[in-house]
Amino acid sequence: MGATHAAEPDRRIALTIDDLPWQRLGERAEPELAAQHAQLIAALKRAEVPVVGFVNEAKLEVDGQVQPARVQMLRDWRDAGFELGNHTFGHVDLRAMTLEAYEQDILRGEATLRPLLAETGQVPRWFRPPYLHAGQSPQTRAALSTFLQQHGYQIAPVTIDNSEWIWAFAYDHVRDTETDPAKRDALLRQLRRGYVPYMLNKLDYYEQRSQQLLGRLPAQVWLMHANALNADCVEELVAATQRRGYHFISLETALQDPAYQYEDGYNGGAGMGWIQRWAMAEKVPKAFYADEPMVPGWVMALAGREGE
Repeated sequence: MGATHAAEPDRRIALTIDDLPWQRLGERAEPELAAQHAQLIAALKRAEVPVVGFVNEAKLEVDGQVQPARVQMLRDWRDAGFELGNHTFGHVDLRAMTLEAYEQDILRGEATLRPLLAETGQVPRWFRPPYLHAGQSPQTRAALSTFLQQHGYQIAPVTIDNSEWIWAFAYDHVRDTETDPAKRDALLRQLRRGYVPYMLNKLDYYEQRSQQLLGRLPAQVWLMHANALNADCVEELVAATQRRGYHFISLETALQDPAYQYEDGYNGGAGMGWIQRWAMAEKVPKAFYADEPMVPGWVMALAGREGE
């Protein structure tokens, strides 16, 4: 038994949550927002996992005016013991603008965040590029990295990428449009039942690929969003991940893994996780990327999406 345990990989993972204070805030009516927000934070606190949440400050505003209630949502995350990072002001796409304009949006994205963190003696130190678009050339990535370092930021990569947001869109669509209470509850239950296995399948896939690429299991970084689906499911997802032998660690600890010193070799336009980026730098065969778990067709239909 001892030898078997010695051979077990060291499964460590950091949880990150994008699009704070809430995904799709302002895009749709969310009458249950306060309850869902409180439920998500309470679930994460009960799970006792470190979290970094990434803020889009545009979501703090209505008609250009910062809303104190939405700022309070960020304060709730901070006061729960979670760290807050910068996700640009407007969730903007580096592919669609100049680097200079992008950098200005990053700075605009800390106008509220920096003073909010200063209240408790903290500073923002993590930046997550929207859509995982981190620059389509080594020169752009290097220039962005220099800018971020000058402002005290480090990029927060993602190794466990997924289309959780499509499941969340489907969940919201059912909540918004299904008028038959029994059918509504049945569909939401079906989505919750399918979501956790989907996320675990993604975890398994990236675990296998990272072991194949690196010859060992690196500390992973998981991407999720602040939404109703996770408010209802994140506690079970964390517990199921722990049953698989994973320990949740801070983002800071995860990024001390030597894997994060590898070159980002991706110059394309898709939102690509870092395991694929490292693989591209190594010029691995296309077969490496095969068989990634996909969102089922019935979920895509509920979400109104034709492709991931």
